[in-house]
Amino acid sequence: MAGSWDGSYDPGSQSDESHHFERSHLEPIYDSFVCPLTKQVMRDPITLENGQTFEREAIEKWFKECKESGRKLVCPLTLKELKSTDLNPSIALRHTIEEWTARNEAVQLDMARRSLSLGSQEVDILLALKNVQYLCLKSRSNKHIVRNADLIPMIVDMLKSGSRRVRCRALETLRIVAEEDAENKEIMAEGDTIRTIVKFLSHELSKEREEAVSLLYELSKSETLCEKIGSLNGAILILVGMTSSKSENLLTVEKADKTLENLEMCENNIRQMAENGRLHPLLTQILEGPPETKLSMATYLGELVLNNDMQVFVARTVGLALINMMKSGNLQLREAALKALNQISSFDASARVLIEEGILPPLIKDLLTVGSNQLPMRLKEVSATILANVVQSGYDFDSIPVGSDHQTLVSEDIVHNLLHLISNTGPAIECKLLQVLVGLTNSPTAVLDVVAAIKSSGATISLVQFIEAPQKELRLASIKLLQNLSPHMGQELADALRGTAGQLGSLIRVISENIGITEEQAVAAGLLADLPERDLGLTRQMLDEGAFQMVFSRVVRIRQGETRGNRFMTPYLEGLVRVLARVTFVLADEPDAIALCREYNLAAVFTELLQSNGLDKVQMVSAMSLENLSQESKNLTKLPELPAPGFCASIFPCLSKQPVITGLCRLHRGTCSLKDSFCLLEGQAVEKLVALLDHQNEQVVEAALAAISTLLDDGVDIEQGVNILCEAEGIKPILDVLLEKRTENLRRRAVWAVERILRTDEIAYEISGDPNVSTALVDAFQHADYRTRQIAERALKHVDKIPNFSGIFPNIG
Repeated sequence: MAGSWDGSYDPGSQSDESHHFERSHLEPIYDSFVCPLTKQVMRDPITLENGQTFEREAIEKWFKECKESGRKLVCPLTLKELKSTDLNPSIALRHTIEEWTARNEAVQLDMARRSLSLGSQEVDILLALKNVQYLCLKSRSNKHIVRNADLIPMIVDMLKSGSRRVRCRALETLRIVAEEDAENKEIMAEGDTIRTIVKFLSHELSKEREEAVSLLYELSKSETLCEKIGSLNGAILILVGMTSSKSENLLTVEKADKTLENLEMCENNIRQMAENGRLHPLLTQILEGPPETKLSMATYLGELVLNNDMQVFVARTVGLALINMMKSGNLQLREAALKALNQISSFDASARVLIEEGILPPLIKDLLTVGSNQLPMRLKEVSATILANVVQSGYDFDSIPVGSDHQTLVSEDIVHNLLHLISNTGPAIECKLLQVLVGLTNSPTAVLDVVAAIKSSGATISLVQFIEAPQKELRLASIKLLQNLSPHMGQELADALRGTAGQLGSLIRVISENIGITEEQAVAAGLLADLPERDLGLTRQMLDEGAFQMVFSRVVRIRQGETRGNRFMTPYLEGLVRVLARVTFVLADEPDAIALCREYNLAAVFTELLQSNGLDKVQMVSAMSLENLSQESKNLTKLPELPAPGFCASIFPCLSKQPVITGLCRLHRGTCSLKDSFCLLEGQAVEKLVALLDHQNEQVVEAALAAISTLLDDGVDIEQGVNILCEAEGIKPILDVLLEKRTENLRRRAVWAVERILRTDEIAYEISGDPNVSTALVDAFQHADYRTRQIAERALKHVDKIPNFSGIFPNIG
């Protein structure tokens, strides 16, 4: 007898097991069963002419090798030449072997049944599972025997074992039992088996995870099981995660990917994959599926929330297909396509893809078509939303025809039609169409076309009326649009707001709402700030409505930290400060403005705001306001009243003494204060303005220099103004502004200030030795505008760089 019952597998020789079944439990193997060539038990024994028996496949291979090598045909055992290659089947021996094999396999299965319980020893369970694997791999018919012996539920129970080795081998065994056997797969689908297998996918131990995903891959070949696997909460999510994991081995990733491909047999699984970031199956169905599937998948796509990268991917993959669907005659298909396009158009990059795929013409057609072929209003709202999304992308809409006569989105008649729709539809569509105009007016070129169309249509008043809309989103869109329009038609908007309809009051109420700081409040403050600041009528109406008092209180609350900050804090504060600054532009014409500035000590407020580091607009506007206030100081200073001279002094003036009055302003020669006469000498305003001359923003520097220049203006004591600048260490920063030549406006203002400073002889003498200042003045004298050249000439005379002929020819001219 041979040493094993089957040379291909010897359960008694398993070196990795510490215990094995005794050989006496198995019927011994006979030498006549074993092929001399393969050393394996024969399955199809044949006999040669000399009576020797071999496995048919083995001896055929031997004959083939002899023929190919040119050797004689000999018996591999006796090495004697054979006259014939006839192979005679050994039917009796084959039947004997088959009976022997069946008896031994029955014993093997019986032993496995007795060992497959959680109470058995680990080694017994492992060996039993190995035997089942061998039997199933040996013959497909054995899988039927395993099924009928009710071994599958017993193997499933081994998944609950406390031994990792047992669990791994049980998973491996189930996979082998299930391979190419639909009935065995169906048995595994019963109960919670699939759920248990899925749980192994989240195990940290990679071996269990690998075996579990291999088993799921095999089970997923059944359409019935596909549905069950997909119905388990988290199964598809975990599989999708595994396919994108960099920590998994490549085989596991490949098996997870193939499992998902099999799961695509069920539409519900495709939806779950899309929800968890695996969009390709869904998009493939939209491109290649039958009409009903296209409709179903496009509908689901319209319900998905996609991140920005996904939007771009979807737009590139099915954007054109969806656009073609929205042009079809099937209303259901159009609705599904529109909702899907809405989901993928909210990101700038994906919106640009859709524009390039041709979305604009059908969108405009859907919106503007009236009559029997028009879209229902609920779908027109979706079309308007998509259009609002795509115009935010910053695309050049001048170059894209959207109408039959090559009109573009900013053509006058298209804008007229949009304005007409805005006036004749419900709030939802009105809001989206206003957002379309907002997007168009964000473009510095398109805004001019839109402004022209609005003016020619006479739609200004109707647009302003939306400020009073009860819907917050509609109100926000209208205010955004008006703010975009205000630099180009500010006076028209100011005139409309000054009307009797109360829109100005509504705008002020929006700004003053005590609900934190919203985008609407920030935009409303910006709109009001953008209107012409010297419009006296508008400022008077704002005074009458208490707007400035409200704005002042909001600024103070923000500065004191009483208002919680958010991303709209900066634009809101900038808008408030610019609105508050309006009152300083009408001081000469409006006594109430002066009274307001005094009552709320606005000069001190703007002085404090000069130190709003990081808020360039606030600093710039504050400096401009201080310039306006300072220019009014000379008119508000109280000049001292001198007592009338006595009788003798009137006859003999030489006997009189001029009275000495103390406490007067050096600059204005009267009684001054920051609060009442807005004098910059108070409150360290000069020092704070000088500090801004070193600012990186040229506009801030220009505003600060303009405010400082009021100390050197006509109507004040210029010499004292120069002294004040010396004390504030402001002379050198002004000279630095001249030397830097950052902008033409800054040079003009710096030349003006330097000329005034050089009127003081001591300073002129000191600066005359600085060649850089002289060079800068000469450059201004040669290249600046006419007015600045004249001032530069006078400055050069102060430092003796140009002869002063006025003393030689006093009467010329």
